[in-house]
Amino acid sequence: MDFAEGCIFKDAKGNDVDLSKYKGKVLLIVNVASQCGVTNSNYTELNQVYEKYKDQGLEILAFPCNQFGAQEPGSNEQILEFACTRFKAEFPIFDKVDVNGNNAAPLYKFLKSSKGGIFGDSIKWNFSKFLVDKDGNVIDRYAPTTSPLSIEKDVKKALGIA
Repeated sequence: MDFAEGCIFKDAKGNDVDLSKYKGKVLLIVNVASQCGVTNSNYTELNQVYEKYKDQGLEILAFPCNQFGAQEPGSNEQILEFACTRFKAEFPIFDKVDVNGNNAAPLYKFLKSSKGGIFGDSIKWNFSKFLVDKDGNVIDRYAPTTSPLSIEKDVKKALGIA
């Protein structure tokens, strides 16, 4: 099953985005938050990884989520303003989603079922990261505290430039 098939999300500006448009790209999918203790380091390093590899087939998909300590309380406009102004984020930022529970986005149900965490399937906190290969297979899952720069070797391998 292709996880992106018919998988349509709204971006933070309210436009429909069909995830199948990212077919053939390596994806780093992250649940983001503006007020988390690891926000600064994660946004900074996600930008660095994106800058380095976006022209070689990497796409970072950021999904704001307010399920952890209510650390993403803002509107989409505020989230965009924060990510794009403060961190100059250029990667796509989507509408706010749930990543756990009955209302979890189907994408997150798929990601979690493909790579359960060490404490079961649930996402534990902001900035959990999933690396997906060009064929839509989940390669790995990384903890919120795992720095984006530390997974650069896995990104390069997935891109075929290791």
